[in-house]
Amino acid sequence: MALIKICGLSTPETLEAALAAGADMVGFVFFAKSPRHLTPERAAALAPRVAGRARKIALSVDADDGALDAIVEALAPDALQLHGRESPERVAAVKARYRLPVFKAVGVSTRADLQGTQAHRTGADWLLLDAKPPKGSALPGGNGLAFDWTVLGDLDRSLPFMLSGGLDAANVADAVRIGRPDGVDVSSGVEDRPGVKNPDRIRAFVAAARAAFARLQPPIPPPETPLR
Repeated sequence: MALIKICGLSTPETLEAALAAGADMVGFVFFAKSPRHLTPERAAALAPRVAGRARKIALSVDADDGALDAIVEALAPDALQLHGRESPERVAAVKARYRLPVFKAVGVSTRADLQGTQAHRTGADWLLLDAKPPKGSALPGGNGLAFDWTVLGDLDRSLPFMLSGGLDAANVADAVRIGRPDGVDVSSGVEDRPGVKNPDRIRAFVAAARAAFARLQPPIPPPETPLR
């Protein structure tokens, strides 16, 4: 089954909306420059609400071991999402240190950017393909931008991948049909303003994404490297 992830959750109300809607994954952002940033202490207060209803994903950006130690201790995540400029060696080291599945985010604008996925195929468990941020942006993701999904026809699909960047309830069906990802990830597309999630938009996105995956023929097979 293809997966649906709601990222950047920061309040009990919006977390509950994502869980009740049937999201497979809920993402928590640990990056001080982001309007969705959580401290480990705030994440620890939210974590018990998940209680096996979805998988917890911890997003960080070029975090060192000390920061990741605090995140893992507070959240007990099911996977780590590395959304910075982490090298393949760093990705492999993080995976070995925490013994958790790792998503590695790669910014995409053109077909040429897909070459950046190759180096991570030995260390990462999943790729997360996000729109490349605009020049000068302080955020590596969550900018509400989409990229041309047709370039994914050239993607080496030996690793499962999640599609992100500019998705919302109105366009996720096209994104799924064109890109055929193993999962979709949304943050700004379910917000009223940066960092402020809207429960109605969360519910609409999950429903639209689930319906889009159900319509795919042939269906997407389960990933060979599922999250445990």
